[in-house]
Amino acid sequence: MPQTPSLSSFRRIVVKVGSALLVDTVAGALRRNWLDGLVADIAELYTEGRDVLIVSSGAIALGRVVLKLPPNTLKLEEAQGAAAVGQIALARAWSETLGRHGIVAGQILLTLQDTEERRRYLNARSTVSKLLEWRSVPVINENDTVATTEIRYGDNDRLAARVATMMSADLLVLLSDVNGLYDRPPEMNSDARLVPLVQRITPEVEAMAGTSSSVLARGGMVTKIEAGKIATTAGTHMVIASGRVDRPLRAIARGGPCTWFLTPANPITARKKWIAGSLEPRGSLVIDAGAVRALRSGKSLLPAGVVKVEGCFERGDAVVVRGPDGAEIGRGLVAYDAADADAIKGRSSADVLSILGYSGRTEMIHRDDLVLAGD
Repeated sequence: MPQTPSLSSFRRIVVKVGSALLVDTVAGALRRNWLDGLVADIAELYTEGRDVLIVSSGAIALGRVVLKLPPNTLKLEEAQGAAAVGQIALARAWSETLGRHGIVAGQILLTLQDTEERRRYLNARSTVSKLLEWRSVPVINENDTVATTEIRYGDNDRLAARVATMMSADLLVLLSDVNGLYDRPPEMNSDARLVPLVQRITPEVEAMAGTSSSVLARGGMVTKIEAGKIATTAGTHMVIASGRVDRPLRAIARGGPCTWFLTPANPITARKKWIAGSLEPRGSLVIDAGAVRALRSGKSLLPAGVVKVEGCFERGDAVVVRGPDGAEIGRGLVAYDAADADAIKGRSSADVLSILGYSGRTEMIHRDDLVLAGD
């Protein structure tokens, strides 16, 4: 039986927080003391040098509080309006609370489409990567003010999983109003038992999932299992744990009740496998011998090393990389459209601005987006 992972073994962690944990509808206010405890946990991980990303629900719920809306189901335009008001309060709460620990928050608003459409995916990935490079903590929320079908049951669970895979996180933490996955719905079965470890999500595991009973939560255990399938397929471990404690991440670290979902891969190898085998190449780049040596030593592909551009592709598409003799060297996600790639081939990265009129990526293909033949 595999061992339960330790929170201290992960380098990049995505923490998903639900509305029901953040907002006290009875008191009509944000649960500030609880948020202080969670952020204290996040600050500990941060000071240890780990990357932490937060996917936070709560905009619509906080908008209800600020606008004093009744608890009944909101129409689409009402939910969007509540989100517009609540998003300001939500961002302020995270910024101020993280700020007390000397941490700068960066707000990112996404929809599921931003993690599915290639160009928008790359833009979002680049922005979040830069925030992490600056040692900021990205606070990501679904863009409920413009979403339509996205405002529905459970999207932030799946959004959190997609963010985790997009950013090659090795752990996704779903803080819930229950301790984890039970072998049967605990609200209907007093003898239900917590499942501490799931090696693989099978139909039997999916059958254990119940439904959400929270007024605010849009995701029950079913959507958390769906999030688990997204995460573990991409090489990200996942843990579901209760947020109904003062220091939820510390509780996980100390062996508190939770359910771990294991993955047989890691984010980098899973991403490489996806690039190599799951994407149809839209073109090819022929490179010189010096570029071949650079790639094999772990470098990125720069425009200077490209001698020929073939095919009709867009930024973010998969392309084949070929050596001077035409042999396939590898495959990768290209950072430029075909026309722009052709314009800057053989040129220094410093010349991109003067040639294209905008400052693009330094690399034609970044090493993280490149798979060499034989890898």
